[in-house]
Amino acid sequence: MMKTTLRWSIFSVVFWTAIAVIFALPQLGQNSNLHKVLMSALAQWWSWGILVPGILAVDYALPFPVQRILPRSLTLLALGPLVTIVYGYVEAALKALLGVGTWSRLSGTRVISEALREMFWSMLVYCLIVGVWETYLYHQRFVSAELQTERLQKNFSEARLNALRMQLDPHFLFNALNTVSSQVEREPKLARRMIEHLGDLLRLSLNSQGAQEISLTEELAFLDHYLAIQRIRFGDALKIEMRIAPDVRDALVPSLFIQPLVENAIRHGISRRARGGSIVLIAQCAEEKLLIQVLDDGVGLAPGWSFDTHKGVGLSVTRERFAGMYPGNTSHFDVRRRSEGGTEVSISLPMHKRKETDDCLTT
Repeated sequence: MMKTTLRWSIFSVVFWTAIAVIFALPQLGQNSNLHKVLMSALAQWWSWGILVPGILAVDYALPFPVQRILPRSLTLLALGPLVTIVYGYVEAALKALLGVGTWSRLSGTRVISEALREMFWSMLVYCLIVGVWETYLYHQRFVSAELQTERLQKNFSEARLNALRMQLDPHFLFNALNTVSSQVEREPKLARRMIEHLGDLLRLSLNSQGAQEISLTEELAFLDHYLAIQRIRFGDALKIEMRIAPDVRDALVPSLFIQPLVENAIRHGISRRARGGSIVLIAQCAEEKLLIQVLDDGVGLAPGWSFDTHKGVGLSVTRERFAGMYPGNTSHFDVRRRSEGGTEVSISLPMHKRKETDDCLTT
């Protein structure tokens, strides 16, 4: 605090001294008494420097908020004549101290009469000081409002993303419980194994609660437990192939986003075929982007399928989360029919990691 006050004091002295020198320059060539001209100019402008803290204190004490510019301006303007008279006395005292004036000038009404004669120029300087200060206050208020708006927008976006994330938890839990319940009577042992994996799923889900991004390795650990439940259910009818490039395992991805894609492939593609099918998960780096693909050889998309007509929670929420986390053209989310049969979900997002590493090779 003391350092800041000292810094501003030095700046004020330098500023008003520079103003005094600038206004004294035209008179220096016309007057042989250079000392008197310079000291008079310093007394004139240093006086305003002395009065500035008082002017700002009065402005701060006004009962009107900054946004009420009219009553503030009228009040400060009404105080102008009083300030100019005070200025006259301060200037007279400084001139006496600097040896270019007499102390006797402070007695009587001489200072007041001179202040009234110079009222126009004094009011001009006073209004300039007040105007600069009010402009500064409005600028600070504008910057503060911009920062507050930015924080509110960020909080709103985070709240929206958290709400979307929370929609996925009960959705996958409900579907997983349905899978377990279907095995309870027929295969109690398999049902117990499913429950164990479901418990691990819930633990991992709670661990990532509130985290919008986790590493791909953590996301795949969650997916492994989900696939373990589905393998118990489908047996050899479900084949899973992972093609995960080593250099992308530390990449940050949205939490709980691959599982809904794989679940969608199983529910709407593989489970509708008597002989089952296969799912291929690909994760690789391409052109400084992380490319995720989920391929299945199931029944494929229905004719005329689109996101507008699709009512599924998992796929829609995942796509909406991507749009919120990676706005503009920074990400890509696409679902299309494969020419050889089945469905392909293709996602690309910015490649970034917790540590500043760049193992991604441009292809």
